[in-house]
Amino acid sequence: MGKTKKIAINTGGGDAPGLNAVIRSATLAALNRGWEVHGIRRAYMGLLGEDEIVPLTRDAVRGITHMGGTILGTTNRGNPFTRPIQQPDGTVEAVDCSDDVIAAFREHGFEALIAIGGDGSLRIAHDLYKKGLPVVGVPKTIDNDIEGTALTFGFLTAVDIATEAIGRLHSTAQAHERVMVVEVMGRDTGWIALFSGVAGTADVILIPEIPYEIEKVSEKVVERDRAGRRFTIVVVAEGAFPAGGAPVFKDPKTKQLGGICEVLAQEIAERTGKDTRAIALRHLQRGGMPISYDRLIALRFGAAAIQSVEDGDFGCMVALDPPYVRRIPLDIAVSRQKRVPVDGDLVATARALGMSFGD
Repeated sequence: MGKTKKIAINTGGGDAPGLNAVIRSATLAALNRGWEVHGIRRAYMGLLGEDEIVPLTRDAVRGITHMGGTILGTTNRGNPFTRPIQQPDGTVEAVDCSDDVIAAFREHGFEALIAIGGDGSLRIAHDLYKKGLPVVGVPKTIDNDIEGTALTFGFLTAVDIATEAIGRLHSTAQAHERVMVVEVMGRDTGWIALFSGVAGTADVILIPEIPYEIEKVSEKVVERDRAGRRFTIVVVAEGAFPAGGAPVFKDPKTKQLGGICEVLAQEIAERTGKDTRAIALRHLQRGGMPISYDRLIALRFGAAAIQSVEDGDFGCMVALDPPYVRRIPLDIAVSRQKRVPVDGDLVATARALGMSFGD
């Protein structure tokens, strides 16, 4: 039995299918060691007095493995290093409250934090670790863009949802001889678009790693028409952009991606004369139950994180290196964004199948 007796768990950033499975696994693995477990609600807000710190008992985590979302809540605006604080004159200023987080963590008697999050949340965890907080990271994001792990949990569920949507659009596209432009999430990477586009037998796949030319995309549509295939499925990652151009933002101030499908649909319609429709899946990809493989990854990550705490190995992240779950330093995990290799076998497979990347 390890020395650590009281630990905390939090979830930060965007939600992903499998978060509750990690919470349950880590909680039970800790309780079975005789430890005390608490959940910090909404990332670090529970430590900053804006939310609660709740005990995680066997009853609290019973029956949650299959549930989407997170019982601890989450936020993508919870960076304690740049916490927005209203000043006496009414203005809002970003204030570094990281010392307050660490002080509250110690006041509660916590001896380790299991931080479950994507690249932003893990970067915060790494910065807190450098200030003395004992942290073990767990990689979570549907975008699959965290360095050092083969997969992040939540990714394959998002791919599954997108693939099903693409499959459903095939029949209506064929019936009406339309072009369907399907926008999927992924931020600055094309993992979801590539996996779902290939699995869903799309005709065009556009990803940020391969800037596209709208002329090449339109040529693919016309080529299919001439061959008697009078419909086209285009799958586009939200961060995709044309050669020499820039991504489309729903809100340029916050740099929130979204809307590329509408832009593409209009351009394709103008160049080809085809009836073209835009469909953005957006948060449908985050919702609902995780598929079995994501549950397995999440459960393995939770147990591995507790083992890391017992071993006193902090400042690390658990990572999938099939067939094993290993640990890597957090500084490696947050060193860069994992992007689709343009010379990888899945891109080569798509090209061999006749799929266009607009290049």
